[in-house]
Amino acid sequence: MAVHIPMAFLERMQQLLGSDYSAFLSSYGNPRYVGIRVNPLKISVPSFLRISPFELKPVPWCSTGFYVQEDLKPGKHPYYHAGLYYIQEPSAMAPVEMLDVVPGEKVLDLCAAPGGKSTQIAAKLQGEGLLVSNDINSERTKALAKNMELYGVRNAVVLNETPERIARSFPAYFDKILIDAPCSGEGMFRKDEGMARQWEVHSTSKCTVMQHDILKSAAAMLASGGRIVYSTCTFAPEENEAMIARFLDQHADFELVPLPKELGFAPGRPEWLYRLNAEGSDAAFSSQAARMTVQCGRLWPHLIEGEGHFLAVLQQKSSALSAVQVEQLERVGQAERIEQAKRIGQEEQPEQAGRAGRSEGVKSGAEAYLATSSKPSKISKKHKGHPQAHASKARESVGKVPAERELLDCWQQFASQHVTAELPGRPLLFGGHVYLSLLPKEQLDGLKTVRPGWYVSTAKNGRFAPGHPLATALAAGEASRVLNLDKEQGEAVRYLKGETLNVPASRIECRGIQGFPRGYVLVCVDGISLGWGKWLDGMLKNEYPAGWRWT
Repeated sequence: MAVHIPMAFLERMQQLLGSDYSAFLSSYGNPRYVGIRVNPLKISVPSFLRISPFELKPVPWCSTGFYVQEDLKPGKHPYYHAGLYYIQEPSAMAPVEMLDVVPGEKVLDLCAAPGGKSTQIAAKLQGEGLLVSNDINSERTKALAKNMELYGVRNAVVLNETPERIARSFPAYFDKILIDAPCSGEGMFRKDEGMARQWEVHSTSKCTVMQHDILKSAAAMLASGGRIVYSTCTFAPEENEAMIARFLDQHADFELVPLPKELGFAPGRPEWLYRLNAEGSDAAFSSQAARMTVQCGRLWPHLIEGEGHFLAVLQQKSSALSAVQVEQLERVGQAERIEQAKRIGQEEQPEQAGRAGRSEGVKSGAEAYLATSSKPSKISKKHKGHPQAHASKARESVGKVPAERELLDCWQQFASQHVTAELPGRPLLFGGHVYLSLLPKEQLDGLKTVRPGWYVSTAKNGRFAPGHPLATALAAGEASRVLNLDKEQGEAVRYLKGETLNVPASRIECRGIQGFPRGYVLVCVDGISLGWGKWLDGMLKNEYPAGWRWT
């Protein structure tokens, strides 16, 4: 067997699976299953099937998911860089499908990095509602933010926080919550041999402590009648059925939603919990709660084409708020009253009143319509840098730094000249960059925020520049200037590598700007946006970010 598997793990699985163990063990000799998930934010499934460069086979439990041969290297195609699909292990597509997200909802992905499930949620929201994607690991949030931007997500906030701190700011707030919980990763041994080595070092008991705390915080953040999907990529009953049984005992207002067996979901294994109880497990739960876990679901690698996965759909059956939620709401309400009292006291001071007056003047100036030259305006160099900071440090043009007002004005001018669609959200200055945010800044105060919204513009080399995520989320029909590249002749790959291109003016499609091609151009492949270019006298200066380039 090519894959190293810990002997202690095999012995335990043999004890648990009994007669099914032989088939389970033989699955490790099968080839790995690779999947791609089509991104409906950029292209419909039927349209993608017409242009797909790969032979595809549908994933039963995901309408946008398809199996693809690994040796075809789907990550080495311009369509991947255009965000038309996400490369994802097939069984990992199941939890979001069971979350049953519909446009307009407020959704939280608590353990989101590197972003596969968040992009799947965003696709189901279709730009309506709000997605908050969080990961506690600051390094992993970089990949999370990049994937959200690559796939054209407009209505998301990215956080780097603990669930407990998020719960204090968002009590009883979200319609749907996904918990792809940190776990011992037993279902990942074949995909990542490093997981097997980690399993031998990290105990299941450490994972269960984290999982219990995350579930508790999620329940406090769920709106009345909402849904939580809890999932892991491990086989251990302590992290799966036992975790759900314990949650049900502690939250009588929740019930399990059965999973569709016809899609390949095997039932939960409550009989394993009886054994844990008999062995004196640390996780105490009632027999009634244990019996209910038969309604959980398992994807077994010897029964489906994919790796191992566990999931449970927890539906709040009561329309009343829980005691924990009421406590959280009262705490937030008290904090708001204190802040309001502080503001009233500050307004009584002449100096503070003067500052408030200046802020109001700046806001009206930032919203002014500027429609003159398309030449970028000069911006203070202090605003260069990566757009990552705490939300508590972000300021919405408060008038203290003139360049902030200028940057907002430049964004308004650029949008009026280069974007033909109405964009969602409100302009928000954050770390010297402009975002379109669906949340008031105050709701993010005190939270470590990676992205407060859709990143649309910044200052680059002392001059205003549109943000790359603005380009990746725009459709070709939403931009004033568009250039379509030829992927067959290698033109798209050359752009993705950062090369300057020779482009005649006749190839720039102009809308509403008197046919003048000079300036920023939305660069596309097959009508799907890749990034910005800057056209002048037959030359397209490449604006594709260095960190994103084809290597």
